[in-house]
Amino acid sequence: MDGTYLRQRDRTGPPAHPAPPGSCDCHAHIFGPEAAYPYADGRSYTPPDASREEYLTMLATLGIERMVIVQPSVLGFDNRCTTDAVASFGTRRARSIVMIPPDIPEPELQALHDGGARGVRFITTSNGGASLDQLQAVAARIAPLGWYIQMYVPAQTWADLTTVVQGLPVAVVMDHMAGIEAGQAENAEGSTAVFRLLESDRFWVKLSGYRASIAGYPYADVAPLARRLAALAPDRCVWGTDWPHPNMHEHMPDDGELLDLLATWIPDKAQWRRILVDNPARLYGFTSVGGI
Repeated sequence: MDGTYLRQRDRTGPPAHPAPPGSCDCHAHIFGPEAAYPYADGRSYTPPDASREEYLTMLATLGIERMVIVQPSVLGFDNRCTTDAVASFGTRRARSIVMIPPDIPEPELQALHDGGARGVRFITTSNGGASLDQLQAVAARIAPLGWYIQMYVPAQTWADLTTVVQGLPVAVVMDHMAGIEAGQAENAEGSTAVFRLLESDRFWVKLSGYRASIAGYPYADVAPLARRLAALAPDRCVWGTDWPHPNMHEHMPDDGELLDLLATWIPDKAQWRRILVDNPARLYGFTSVGGI
C-alpha cells in the first residue's frame, strides 16, 4: 500500500478490430471515491480512483455495450461500490460479481441478485473475500439463484481442488487464463488439471491474458495458451479487459490493444463473436442484442 501503483490511461487507443454489437467486457472494476467506498483493512494494495465515467468512455472507444463489474479484493465484502456502479449502468447492460460470506442473510443475497449480481468471486492472489475452505458453503447458498463461482487462483490450485470444484452444485469460471502462466509446460500438474476440467460443460475460462505473460508487453507469449483454451471450450470462453488494470507497477495496458490482441488469438469471426457476444449473454443472462 505504498501508492506506487499506476493509474489507468487517460485515453484508450481505438482498436483496429472494434467489438461487434452486443459485446461484453466480462471483467472490470470500479474504484472510489475512497470517502464514499472505504477500502478494507488488511488489503494487499490501494488503487487510484477509477470512475464509472472513465470506464464508459473506454468502453465506447472499444465499441462494447455490456459489462460485468467484478468486486475487487480491496473492498472485501462491502459490495456497494460494485453494485452502485451496476445500478448506474442499468441491469439491461450490466452485471456484477460480488464477494459474500457463507452466512449472508437471505434478504441481502436476494437484493444482490435483484441488483444484477450473478456470481461470487474467490481470489487468493490478493487479500479479500471468503477463503477457499468456504467454497462449498457459499456455493450451496447461491445455487438456488443460478449463480456461479469465479476463482482467481494459481494454476496449481485447480489440481489441489479438483475433487472439490467438480462437486460444487454451480458452474465455475476460471479467471485470468485459469492462472496459467504463458510458457508453462502443458504437462505441468496445474495446467493438466485445468485442461481436464474444461472438458466438463460446468467449467468456463476467462481470456484476459496480459497477467499471464512472462515476457511482458506486448504479451505475444500468451497466444499459444489463449488458443489452446479457446479450442478446448469454444462455447465457454469469455473475455475481459481487467480495466483499470489494478496493482500494476510498470507498463499500463491499453484496452484497444488488448481487444486487438484477442483478435490475433481468435481470427475466426464466428468464434470472435461467440466469445464477445454469445457466450457472455448465456453466462450472465443478457437478452438478445436487440434488447439492449
